Amino acid sequence: MTFLHRLAVAVLLLGLGGCANFARLPPPAPQESVQTAMLGVPNARFMADGDAAAWEREAATALTRRLAAEAPARGAALRPAHYLALSGGGDNGAFGAGLLAGWTEAGTRPEFDVVTGISAGALIAPFAFLGPAYDAQLRAVFAEVAPTDIVVFGRILTSVLFGEALADTSPLYRLIARHADQAMLDAIAREYRRGRLLLIGTTNLDIRRPVVWNIGAIAASGHPDALELFRDVLLASASVPGAFPPVFVDVEIGGRRFQEMHVDGGAATQVFLYPPSLDLRQAAAAAGAPRQRTAWVVRNGRIDVESAPTDRNVFRIARRSVETLLHFSGIADIHRIYLTMHRDGVAFRLAAIGPGFQAPRDQPFDPRYMRALFDYGQAQGRSGAAWVDRPPPVGILVPEEQPGREAALR
Repeated sequence: MTFLHRLAVAVLLLGLGGCANFARLPPPAPQESVQTAMLGVPNARFMADGDAAAWEREAATALTRRLAAEAPARGAALRPAHYLALSGGGDNGAFGAGLLAGWTEAGTRPEFDVVTGISAGALIAPFAFLGPAYDAQLRAVFAEVAPTDIVVFGRILTSVLFGEALADTSPLYRLIARHADQAMLDAIAREYRRGRLLLIGTTNLDIRRPVVWNIGAIAASGHPDALELFRDVLLASASVPGAFPPVFVDVEIGGRRFQEMHVDGGAATQVFLYPPSLDLRQAAAAAGAPRQRTAWVVRNGRIDVESAPTDRNVFRIARRSVETLLHFSGIADIHRIYLTMHRDGVAFRLAAIGPGFQAPRDQPFDPRYMRALFDYGQAQGRSGAAWVDRPPPVGILVPEEQPGREAALR
């Protein structure tokens, strides 16, 4: 649970409805939000919990392009497929960024056919998708930034009573815009035409549903607003409700303008790959393209739980309960992916921050903490020690200054 998530949870639990009422355009009708083609691109996005048919069409089309790009010799086995799923985690995203850099150094990092990202994972995903040539930018974003490069916090009481968030994310948008430029979008479009997919998750708060944005299709559309939408999606996916302002996506339907409110994809799911309703093994068999497949899941956080006494205070009890709920929601997402991969005959690999990492964090996006975590992830990626082939059991993380506490708590 990141510090920003704690702030958001605290605001929600205070139950302060806010005196200000910010003007916005009305949202589309729920069904129109589901069916409208953004920028005129029919496959620009999918409902993560929606009909599998749209996913099946996109997967089949991507496979056709991939086979055409590879042009395997007659009778030759197809190249193994690799899928990468990057979770949220706030400043813990430095782990996944470092892991990829170390993986490059090990010389074993594959080219991913599909990359998905949520929240901090969404900010990593474009760099991971485009490959090792972008590792230096990945380091710059996650190991060479100051807190003011991400957010500016206002006065908490004023923000709660008269604002829509505790922080201003203008710095984060500028950081995104500096790296997510037209050259990056063009590179994503080229890879999309090779049959590779980059998928970013947000949550549409108006209809309370998870949305998956098909960034490659948006990039390949050539629409003049494609770059701005790409940046907005990245910002929205990382916008923790309550802590960060929501992002409004403009929609035009029948000549009328609407706005959808999008926030952190982690409000709906912590990590995703594809919906269980899509049977990948069956789809591959129907396409006559069986191949070895591996799903690599990166949790930018811990599996174990941090123990701490809980005061008999209504807000602290409620906050601790919500933190626990969100932690195990993320664990459940990992188990769902694991079981889906087992059903579909896809090898499963998982990496997460281990109990050996104990660096202090003095503030959100603490530079020393993020550099230490990036270095830790880099060492894990270089050695290959991070990966396990099934979700491990949840343990208890004991702070170094409390020796023996683990035995007492079990």
